[in-house]
Amino acid sequence: MRLLIGLGIVGALVGSTPGLAAAVPPPPPNPSDSDIAQAQTQVSAGLGQVSELINQVASADQQLAQLDNEVAVKREDVNRALVDLQNARSAADLAASVVGASQQALRDAGAQIELAQKDFDKYARSSYTQGTNVSAISTYLGAQGPGDVLDRAQVLKLLATSQNAVLEGLQRARTAQANKDSAAREAKQQADVAADQAASKKSLAEQAIAIARSALQDQAAKKAQIESNRAAAQAQLDAARGNVAGLEGQREAYATWEEQKRAEDAQKAAIAAAAREAATQAAARVAANEAARQRAAELAAGQRAHTTIEDDSEDEDSATTTPKSTPKSKPSTSGEDLTGSEAIETVIDRGLSQIGVEYAWGGGDEEGPTLGIRDGGVADSYGDFNKVGFDCSGLMIYAFAGIGISLPHYTGYQYTAGEQVPSEEMQRGDMIFWGPNASQHVALYLGDDQMLEAPESGDVVKISPVRWDGMTPYAVRMVS
Repeated sequence: MRLLIGLGIVGALVGSTPGLAAAVPPPPPNPSDSDIAQAQTQVSAGLGQVSELINQVASADQQLAQLDNEVAVKREDVNRALVDLQNARSAADLAASVVGASQQALRDAGAQIELAQKDFDKYARSSYTQGTNVSAISTYLGAQGPGDVLDRAQVLKLLATSQNAVLEGLQRARTAQANKDSAAREAKQQADVAADQAASKKSLAEQAIAIARSALQDQAAKKAQIESNRAAAQAQLDAARGNVAGLEGQREAYATWEEQKRAEDAQKAAIAAAAREAATQAAARVAANEAARQRAAELAAGQRAHTTIEDDSEDEDSATTTPKSTPKSKPSTSGEDLTGSEAIETVIDRGLSQIGVEYAWGGGDEEGPTLGIRDGGVADSYGDFNKVGFDCSGLMIYAFAGIGISLPHYTGYQYTAGEQVPSEEMQRGDMIFWGPNASQHVALYLGDDQMLEAPESGDVVKISPVRWDGMTPYAVRMVS
């Protein structure tokens, strides 16, 4: 229980936020004040432009309304001209019919006068050459005759007077008819003139409405162009407003990110401080644990270095030989057995004492960090071969050496080095693995969903939240 307080502090700090796996993302864009001011200037300019175009559209609407009214008036002018034309044509048709009737009446009157004159002349000639003939006179007059008391002269005088009266009446009738014919002709002439004038007005009205329609079409086209310009300006204004809103949103997002970053940095600093304190305390306990150091030294003695590639055996005539050892799939123990919580805390103490030590691929053995090795790739790019540190399996070797357990420097072999238990049932001090057949990574479980690991090149030994993604089905328990 000696490390529960220190680890509890680290766990509380790590657990107070989504954890290191959910670290604050990279900073969003942070527009400058001049960027925002420039965007706002564009909005102001856009407002003025759109306002001007709105006024132009309103003016165009007024002009269109006025032109609509003018066209409406001119349409009615055409209607009036058409009505006047039809009325004039009707009057001309009526006058023409009156002229025709009066001319026919005039012809009839002339014919009656001519017939009466002929009858009178015929009778006068007959009476003068043949004498008085009462029978003839009676027949002519349509009566029984004047009697025998009248002589030829009186009868002729009477007939002449009657005939003249008839002729005078017919003549007056013809004169009156001639006057009517003259009036009818004058009315016809006036109706024809009115019809011509009405036709001329109709033509002028049609020309006027054509001109008005053309003006209306031109104005409508101008209005459409203004409205198109206004729509384009409005789109630019909307874009400018969106730009301002976007920049202001970016500024707000950056401010939020800054706040989160400060909180994360403070949390990381607190975690690091707590981890350093835990490491310091663990290191003090490790230094004081002489028995653990001896166990580790015994395991390390005679072991072939993990980084040795060439065969370093002596010649056959050499009097001494260098002890050799081979990787083991099962742990070996040295010295007295150490079990239970004391053994677990010894393992954890030794691991925690290395917090902050650099990652070095291939580094680490029973006695501590060692020089890394080349991998021809990522580790070389970080210079691991020039660093003294641990990789993930090297850290496990060092941690368990303190209780006399020797582990091979390979995660796949470490996966089969102890009792495998379901990962969901892992306990403090168990090793947890990732990748197919535990081929990717190993860490030491500390409890409270925290683990100790040497993560990767460029990093250091540290405490991290347990990552469940890609974890193997089993954890490995070395101490019961």
